[in-house]
Amino acid sequence: MQVETKLPKVGTTIFTVMSQLAAEHGAVNLGQGFPDFDGPQALRDALTRAMNAGHNQYAPMTGIAALRSAIANKTARMYGHRPDVDQEITVTSGATEALFAAIAAVVRPGDEVIVLDPCYDSYDPAIALSGGRAVHVPLDARDFSPDWQRIRDAITPKTRMIMFNTPHNPCGSVWSADAIGTLAELVRDTQILVLSDEVYEHIIFDGAEHQSVLRHAELAARSFVISSFGKTYHCTGWKVGYCIAPRALSAEFRKVHQYLTFSTFTPAQWALAEIIEQAPEHYLELPAFYQDRRDHFRALMAGSKFQLRPVAGAYFQVVDYSALSDSDDLVFCEWLARVGGVAAIPLSAFYESPPPGQRLVRLCFAKSEALLAQAAERLCAL
Repeated sequence: MQVETKLPKVGTTIFTVMSQLAAEHGAVNLGQGFPDFDGPQALRDALTRAMNAGHNQYAPMTGIAALRSAIANKTARMYGHRPDVDQEITVTSGATEALFAAIAAVVRPGDEVIVLDPCYDSYDPAIALSGGRAVHVPLDARDFSPDWQRIRDAITPKTRMIMFNTPHNPCGSVWSADAIGTLAELVRDTQILVLSDEVYEHIIFDGAEHQSVLRHAELAARSFVISSFGKTYHCTGWKVGYCIAPRALSAEFRKVHQYLTFSTFTPAQWALAEIIEQAPEHYLELPAFYQDRRDHFRALMAGSKFQLRPVAGAYFQVVDYSALSDSDDLVFCEWLARVGGVAAIPLSAFYESPPPGQRLVRLCFAKSEALLAQAAERLCAL
């Protein structure tokens, strides 16, 4: 039987490919972006209590009330915006589901969605499956900031949505308040929606504040804001995230969500509701926690031939390997896993058309000090 694929550009993800290479060659896996340590003990204890208390059946489609209330309280404390608990917050099965549901809810055949390269690999397939067209606009190649003129030039009467991510995966750049203000000016007096991917919202360094679009009332009124408990609480395998959007957008979002996953891991919702309210210090201290890892890894790498790009947020270090090889980044990553004993992710995997001659790869420093030391020793030996 011949099957015509709906996603002709999609194969096995680069994360799976590099993790398999790491396993085959005994490489330290700094490729896939997940911590190798557990979340707070109090959170795991709360999960056990929730299961033992019988919270093991379907949760409400929008998420349990206690968790939505905790999200609203936290959002108000952090960003000065209190979303309506019943109408504007939806708990999802991870941020990736939330991204897909938001796109599927509002993107129609023929619509264009502006995405900023490099970008996370789930954006483009979700747009394509909705019949839309992803319009890839590169970020500035020097510091990965938005190139506003190129974004303006990409807007057409078909533009339905602009998607962006801050703090940024894979590049570690962070949008400023001025950038958020420029975005607001750009979409003012248009029908363009915004999807703000803020899954690394609490992993931001050097005293900076995360500039959520929820701080900006004009943008909040037209935006889907996606967040991830997996990133914040070191529990990516739980797959729990959420979407905050104004009432009309949330209503459309929920029409997709209810037929996509309907409900999300129930005992985890109860556990997260408890920990958000009782232990806010966890997410408040997360910037310092990951900044220590960033600084430790960068110090370990100081003697290597890699050039380290700045990291303002998220838990990825982009490095320039041009002093070691003139190979393209995929070939280099394959060699690095086989010969160098470290798995990385080629930055070209996040682009539609990577800049010619770019020699950059992504390393994840959300790892134990021992694993980072082992990886740095191998990298410095090259």
